[in-house]
Amino acid sequence: MESNEKSLNLEEVRRQLKKEQRSVRIRAFTKNKLSMAGLVLVLLMILIALFAPVIAGYEPNEMVVRDRLMAPCLAHPFGTDSLGRDVLTSVVYGARISLLVGFVVSLASGLIGMVIGLYASYNKILDNILMRICDGMKAIPNIMLAICLMASLGASIRNVLISLTVVCIPGIAQLARSQALSVREQTYVEAMDALGAKTNRILWGHIAPNILSSIIVQMTFNFATAILSEASLSFLGAGVPSSVPSWGSILNEGMNNIYTAWWLIIFPGIFTALTVLGLNLLGDGLRDFLDPLTN
Repeated sequence: MESNEKSLNLEEVRRQLKKEQRSVRIRAFTKNKLSMAGLVLVLLMILIALFAPVIAGYEPNEMVVRDRLMAPCLAHPFGTDSLGRDVLTSVVYGARISLLVGFVVSLASGLIGMVIGLYASYNKILDNILMRICDGMKAIPNIMLAICLMASLGASIRNVLISLTVVCIPGIAQLARSQALSVREQTYVEAMDALGAKTNRILWGHIAPNILSSIIVQMTFNFATAILSEASLSFLGAGVPSSVPSWGSILNEGMNNIYTAWWLIIFPGIFTALTVLGLNLLGDGLRDFLDPLTN
């Protein structure tokens, strides 16, 4: 009876310690002004994307030719483009495309890269094959690889998602592999391996949870990278179709009218910069929050 009571007390103490550690981390995260600023910026962009129909006073492709290249005014706070479309409407609807691309690419590349990294860390043959492929892909600049893939697949939102996911996978896979190799050296993992535990149980039950925090942090940076890459592809004319509102396509049109319509450069540029800044600040805060060694 006494031994059972002691074990229960120890378990209660462990739960209490974990709860206190979690509370300390949350307080540290909320006190980090830069992290909170990043969170506010990201939430603001999400709200703008969700309520785009409410914020925008026009349809995304509604054209009024007589109002073309109109400077910012009460009727058009962000001005109009060369076809008479409201730039504010294009920018807020463009937030939907950018956030959708960033979220899907970061999630898909994170999951696929994690799977590749985990199995590469546990199988030498797979390691040699998969990591050499990743090294070869990393040798090509990301934007160049994305452009080549888009040229092969064609301009569409689906192909942008596929191209950017492929571009982001090698970085996640290499990170997952390095973290998994470190966890494999832990005594409890070696003991389970010696006792004959199945590979999948070791990988997903014990190694994956220990590397998940690093993967999540990298996914936030991939989110920002995907937004920038999508804007770059659309700016170059290799991204989403021109009929779809996108920050990059607005910037592309602004380049052609840079001396007469400065608002086509300024407003989508500000939204892109704030979104990427917010994601990077939030990623730094998450890294400190999820890594126990920094708390």
